[in-house]
Amino acid sequence: MMLSLRELYKIGRGPSSSHTMGPERAAKDFLSRTEGAARYRVVLQGSLARTGKGHLTDRAVLGVLPEEKTQVVFDYDTRELLHPNTLVMTAYDESGREMLSVTYLSVGGGTIREAGSAPVAAENVYPFANFSELRAYCEKEKIELADVVFRFEDKSFRDYLAEVWESMKATIARGLAQEGVLPGNLRVERKAATLQSAYLDAPTDHTRLVCSYAYATAEENASGGVVVTAPTCGASGVLPATMLYLQRRDGLSDEQIWRALATGGIVGNVVKTNASVSGAEAGCQAEIGTATAMAAAAVCSLAAHSLEITEYAAEIALEHQLGLTCDPVGGYVQIPCIERNAVAAMRAIDSADLASVLSGTRKISFDLVVRTMYETGRDLNERYRETSEGGLASGYKVC
Repeated sequence: MMLSLRELYKIGRGPSSSHTMGPERAAKDFLSRTEGAARYRVVLQGSLARTGKGHLTDRAVLGVLPEEKTQVVFDYDTRELLHPNTLVMTAYDESGREMLSVTYLSVGGGTIREAGSAPVAAENVYPFANFSELRAYCEKEKIELADVVFRFEDKSFRDYLAEVWESMKATIARGLAQEGVLPGNLRVERKAATLQSAYLDAPTDHTRLVCSYAYATAEENASGGVVVTAPTCGASGVLPATMLYLQRRDGLSDEQIWRALATGGIVGNVVKTNASVSGAEAGCQAEIGTATAMAAAAVCSLAAHSLEITEYAAEIALEHQLGLTCDPVGGYVQIPCIERNAVAAMRAIDSADLASVLSGTRKISFDLVVRTMYETGRDLNERYRETSEGGLASGYKVC
């Protein structure tokens, strides 16, 4: 069973779906269950502790729980956890007695789970376990992947995708209009406007335009702006960049884009169901890799490609991100995160083109690549799973 795509596409503030949107959601759930509490204690563990300050995790929690009554603790020592993104929330009454203590797991894409229970506020709507079952259903019913989405989601879902698309475009517009330096100690300059200007100087080089859109979204995310998880905040620039570029290049309607978002979303859902979209759990291959596969499938939707080509494109896109580490410098979603969104957007377009030419020669299924990605992610050393203790994060010294 797979969840509604409302759990994949979420509109919210960056810079991290797992480190800000997830904890914020957990805090709202906990607050609703602890009316009358006199004091709160929130313990951030695993990646939430090690990169929490750069990801603004404490600020996300304190934006919900009353700041004057809440203590946030960064637990850097506990290693044996149910999930790398774990937070323990405890409420106390006036006498100091414990009212309630809940352990939440922020599993990626803004989705949270309470330890030992089912996902919070989630709805299973798809009776499929993997891409193979999805494809078999499409072939039997003679429909496309987007048709599956609109068949199983509620009647208002088309309107929700329209809202998602408008939000994606608004984020790009805001990002392109901004210049200056991103928040934090890295002093990273915004580059989206520069890339767009470079395209205007050489309008035959469409690579610059795609990249400007990806940078615009990723830079807005890094500054705590509103983005759409696709499937996460850290990878939120890939899908919108490819979609807006192709819409403007080919004069496509919003209706076509909504169908493409549905196609990309169901592909992302396969990954989220059978593996992970959390960088803390499986490295950046789970975030950027999944986003690239989603975008590649969406590109195929716009080109009216077959199911075979679509699966091939998604497989190529994810396969060649295998092993990609999550190593945010200083705990900020800036280096190398922003640049990776642009590279991935180009790779998604190239994957779809390659699959269209080589259709019929595929040996590896999308389900196999998803399983391989998860296995690879679990084998990655903890240093390379959003702890900022390895890779670029350890090699680059922040002044």
